[in-house]
Amino acid sequence: MSTRPPIPPPGADTPVLLEVTEAGDSPALRADAVRNRARLLEAASRFVDEHGVNCLTMDAVAKSAGVGKGTVFRRFGDRTGLLMALLDHSERAFQAQFLSGPPPVGPGAPPLERLHAFGHATLREAASRLELYLAAQPEAERRFSNPPYRVRLTHVEMLVRQVMPDADGELAAQALMAYLDPALVHHLLRQRAMPLERLEAGWSDLVDRLART
Repeated sequence: MSTRPPIPPPGADTPVLLEVTEAGDSPALRADAVRNRARLLEAASRFVDEHGVNCLTMDAVAKSAGVGKGTVFRRFGDRTGLLMALLDHSERAFQAQFLSGPPPVGPGAPPLERLHAFGHATLREAASRLELYLAAQPEAERRFSNPPYRVRLTHVEMLVRQVMPDADGELAAQALMAYLDPALVHHLLRQRAMPLERLEAGWSDLVDRLART
């Protein structure tokens, strides 16, 4: 059973990617809605940890949280909206690591060291929530434009430009991001039965080869 980070409190200094605000609510109702949403996400996270994402339903979350099913639908719309909200919760916590966390993943380490650390951290993050990432993966036309992907790509491109100033930073970053795609990680870990350490070593080798060229 994995241990998930707590839901960030309102106003936490972390990136917010997929938050939905109900414009018609008064400030008091909005605060109450935020608390209820956090409670439902905690219940959904516990359920996924215990039963897996394939068993996740709106009714199961409602029972786990002790609320009516209609409350869950009002907060998230449908099961896809709930999955995206769960992924958003995990993504904000992960982004905090590489945007403002301690080195070498966060600021303060040399760019090449940070690039190595980012890949390792991303692989571990994907491995810990593979089913959730696959279930919530956007359709093909949005896969490379959704906010979580763009934030990661921008970060990798920044490091690539520092490490390899003569390279096409955007295309090199896209190539590196392809290595970290959750679908590929799932294939290699689950279908090819590769150990995570091999994927991490492969990432480091790829980064070093690109840096040398």
